Amino acid sequence: MVEHIEWLGHSAFRITGEKTIYIDPRNLKDAVPADAILISHPHDDHFSPEAIKTLLTGNAVVISIPDIVKKLPVPAKTVLPNEKVHLDNIIIEAIPAYNINKSFHPKQKDWVGFLIEMNGKRYYYAGDTDAIPEMRMLKNIDVAMLPVGGTYTMNAEEAAAAANTFKPKIAIPYHWGEIVGTREDAEKFKSLFSGTTEILEPK
Repeated sequence: MVEHIEWLGHSAFRITGEKTIYIDPRNLKDAVPADAILISHPHDDHFSPEAIKTLLTGNAVVISIPDIVKKLPVPAKTVLPNEKVHLDNIIIEAIPAYNINKSFHPKQKDWVGFLIEMNGKRYYYAGDTDAIPEMRMLKNIDVAMLPVGGTYTMNAEEAAAAANTFKPKIAIPYHWGEIVGTREDAEKFKSLFSGTTEILEPK
């Protein structure tokens, strides 16, 4: 089980461990104080200035690409693909995220997913992406959060095939149930992925 990971709907997650980390938060129903807010790219379903404003209390830091950071009214940490940020004992690495046969998320934009190392675990959030060659380089992933809705990202079959190459211990499908994708996409992913799939209900 992944009690320490909450799916906040669509592409948003909250991971609670040594620190509380939000990924692409939007439409917040409850706002637990954040230590870090990770934003993958500037599309409206991932970048919500309102949600960021709500979460920016205390020592919270935003970590994102230059396109996002320059739009924020507060200091933030900038990352490009394959760069790392250290927050005390936590390592956050930006992982490339892009489309191969679509134009929604061009590789040259340098948009990202994230690899988070916290509490001895490795969490991979893919961002909006297709099944890209960089995924084959991922190793020792405890939990992988992967889009399955198709249209703007890889679909369930493509996501499962990608996950079967780098073999995370647990996979969580997202990008379904709201803007694009259905629970059937999540269930299809579960049927095709050779590891353990957790289909979460949105918080």
